[in-house]
Amino acid sequence: MSNVSGEHSASGVQSVDRAVTILEILARTGESGVTEIAGELGVHKSTAFRLVSALAARGLVEQSTERGRYRLGVGVVRLAGAATARLDVVREARPLVRELARDTGETVNIAVLSEGAALYVEQEAGSAALQAHNWVGQHIPLHATSNGKILLSGLPDDGVESEVGRRLRAYTPSTVTSLPALLGQLDGVRRAGYAVAVEELEPGLTAVAAPLRNAHGDVIASLSVSGAAFRYDEAMIKSVIEAVTAAAGTISARLGWHSAQTP
Repeated sequence: MSNVSGEHSASGVQSVDRAVTILEILARTGESGVTEIAGELGVHKSTAFRLVSALAARGLVEQSTERGRYRLGVGVVRLAGAATARLDVVREARPLVRELARDTGETVNIAVLSEGAALYVEQEAGSAALQAHNWVGQHIPLHATSNGKILLSGLPDDGVESEVGRRLRAYTPSTVTSLPALLGQLDGVRRAGYAVAVEELEPGLTAVAAPLRNAHGDVIASLSVSGAAFRYDEAMIKSVIEAVTAAAGTISARLGWHSAQTP
């Protein structure tokens, strides 16, 4: 059984590699027919057609007006736009992220919505975080983090359920595990303009987050400050909220959002 499994795995990887190669071929040639694509891949025409059809079903390639020829589809533009948007956020935010980490002494993160989780794309450790865990590239639960709640606050209620489901995992005794309770929290987050999570993901960790918005006012990312819970008394939390929301407002302005707009 293990050999069969290994063969299927190798076949799957080969198919992915060939599909990516097709995209590269079309990027280089502008348009190509199935026969030409099969020739470059070194595969039978039926194999090339099957791969092109799969890409076309996802909108990554499309048939041109000339029958039998294919070109890159609008799905590629959508993916490129998403990647560009994330790069823009990180580029515009990086100076403010460093400043915020320096001023608060805490760890600062930026997260985006990805695959039903918060994907961390930028981090800067402050002086108080001597051995800060590196979250960049990791997917973190949406319902148990301040960043996650900010990202969810930009969605309608049915969108929230689509992202987190109805059964929410408890990571600590403080984690919200009821969808109605989470929706109630998100109403408060939208009104306040920030989210606070106290030991909801792991004991001893507190975090405060605020939304990063694009020119249309959409929540496209979240900016957070996190640190050891014992340091976060009422005065500290108030100070961090002011710092995070101010920094998030500045970054959002750089991304084209005007604070006078109604989100």
